Amino acid sequence: MVEYLLPALYALFLWWFSTGAVIYLDNLPVRTFRWSMLGCTGALAVGIYGIAVASTETSIAGAYTAFTGALLVWAWIELSYYTNYVTGPRQIACTPDCRGWRHFWHALQSNIYHELAILLLGAVIFALTWGDGNRTALWTFLVLAWMHESARINVFLGVRNLNEELVPEHMDFLRSFMRRRPMNLFFPLSVSLSTVALVLLVQAAAAPAADSFMAVSLTLVATLMALAILEHWFLVIPLPTAFLWRWGLRARDHNTRAGLAPRPSDPADVDASP
Repeated sequence: MVEYLLPALYALFLWWFSTGAVIYLDNLPVRTFRWSMLGCTGALAVGIYGIAVASTETSIAGAYTAFTGALLVWAWIELSYYTNYVTGPRQIACTPDCRGWRHFWHALQSNIYHELAILLLGAVIFALTWGDGNRTALWTFLVLAWMHESARINVFLGVRNLNEELVPEHMDFLRSFMRRRPMNLFFPLSVSLSTVALVLLVQAAAAPAADSFMAVSLTLVATLMALAILEHWFLVIPLPTAFLWRWGLRARDHNTRAGLAPRPSDPADVDASP
């Protein structure tokens, strides 16, 4: 039981803490972003190095190292996005009447460099792990990437809870790509596919043939998948979920009191171009 409980608790803590840390850093004054990115880039290098070293270690320590390395890589992706270092060429909100493929194209323009960064770093992790016995980092990154894209599509198509308060003020243009509605047709499909993947992961982790390495590795990945599915349900259940990372938003509260918060977009910042 311990070989399942400890990795589950570790994945839960690392998911909660890393998310809150990114929220905190991207809500600090803009002048701090270069230092945050410098530190996070160092963490990215450590993560990639850890993944490379652990790729041949089919041990419990190797599973934890690879999992942690993948989350460090993902933290860089998230921080580089929400500090507006790696986003896209379009930095302007859409008008309220912008719909359909034109609206999707505008959203893609605002995020294309971020999406390319995900593909590039995913390819690096694939190259580091595919030929070896420890693929924990690869499965972890794939779960993060899939659930990230799924959440973005759901928010774009429309969900009940947008959690706009988690979007930093300097990224206010992103709110124009978020739609509030009770449900969209993609949501049940994405959650169903993810739930099937979760069941398969749990079955593999609990299989009699699974050794201690496989049990820990798959439990780490399965826990992350379960948390991502829970986050998806938070998009449609009318519950205030931002409280989980209220401590990360304290940086914004401090900026507001100090008069350092960037102003939200005004009508002059809204682009009506095709």
